[in-house]
Amino acid sequence: MSVAVPYWRLSSFYFFYFCLLGGTAPFLALYFHHLGFSSARIGELVAIPMLMRCVAPNLWGWLGDRSGKRLQIVRFGALCTALSFAGIFLGHSYAWLALVMAGHAFFWHAVLPQFEVITLAHLGERTASYSRIRLWGSIGFICTVVGLGRLFDWASLDSYPWALLAIMLGIIGASWWVPNAQPAWHHAEAPAGGFLAQLRRPGVIAFYVCVCLMQLSHGPYYTFITLHLETLGYSRGLIGQLWALGVVAEVLLFLVMPRLLGRFSLRQVLAASFLLAALRWLLLGNLAGHLGVLLFAQLLHAATFGSFHAAAIHFVQRSFQARQQGQGQALYAALAGSGGALGALYSGYSWSSLGPAWTFAIASLAALGAAVIILTRLKEERA
Repeated sequence: MSVAVPYWRLSSFYFFYFCLLGGTAPFLALYFHHLGFSSARIGELVAIPMLMRCVAPNLWGWLGDRSGKRLQIVRFGALCTALSFAGIFLGHSYAWLALVMAGHAFFWHAVLPQFEVITLAHLGERTASYSRIRLWGSIGFICTVVGLGRLFDWASLDSYPWALLAIMLGIIGASWWVPNAQPAWHHAEAPAGGFLAQLRRPGVIAFYVCVCLMQLSHGPYYTFITLHLETLGYSRGLIGQLWALGVVAEVLLFLVMPRLLGRFSLRQVLAASFLLAALRWLLLGNLAGHLGVLLFAQLLHAATFGSFHAAAIHFVQRSFQARQQGQGQALYAALAGSGGALGALYSGYSWSSLGPAWTFAIASLAALGAAVIILTRLKEERA
């Protein structure tokens, strides 16, 4: 007899976890701007959590694989995330905020990869149900960007750290509500052939280079798009709704992704994602003042994140054996974090000196470069 999946317990964790992402991605740079930091300092502060994404998943993933105590790591990471972030109430100097960003991100990025393993262990052979659970993460993101956008239309941004801390307490509560589970292959023998040998297979390194370039191209978007739109006269409430529109498009794309991967090759899906990303950044850099163009650009989030991420996960699954999936996913997270950090840094330095249009043009070139690499280095292969 099959064991019932703790659907709502698992879903609640994804809900609160991505509520926190919805609170940081659109509004963190806005808060630093409220504190009076320059665009260069904002870019550096936003880059720090992304750099932690390069380190934390590998370290905590190794510890989870060795100990098997994944749920304990999730609970410890959730608690330390809140405790580290609470330091933001003690000071607002650049050095102190950099330390707070590094500390809370180090533990925050430890949480999700371990929880993904727990979720899939609960599902067992019912992996098709994963999307119904993960969907609540997108719902949490949407609720947060819309809710905080409306809140900051009439309330001061001084309330922003309190809102994030409340979300972190929700993550802690959800982590203690979830029962533990271990993957079936936890004690399986390692397969023949090392990780590096699989990494040297044709097209694999090229794929990871493209991951880095794609996330680099997102730098201006995740760091400055809220400030950019506010400068163009959009209200914070509307900006929150525009962020939510992108995530809704992403969710709808996920629903049809199995059909797309059945009809088109991974190379075609990835190349289309990169090309549409190049278009999106040009539109945001030059024509975001036109609401119709802006709405279309936000709908392209379905490609720049949705189809890209889904195809990338498929590629990693196909490229590495079962016991090396964790290393493949960790490398994916690390290079995505590296690219995101580089994107935040360059956009911070170029935003004030070159302006939004050129900053987004550089992002567009990075995405276009990824499209060229994937079309020339990755062989045609159906998912």
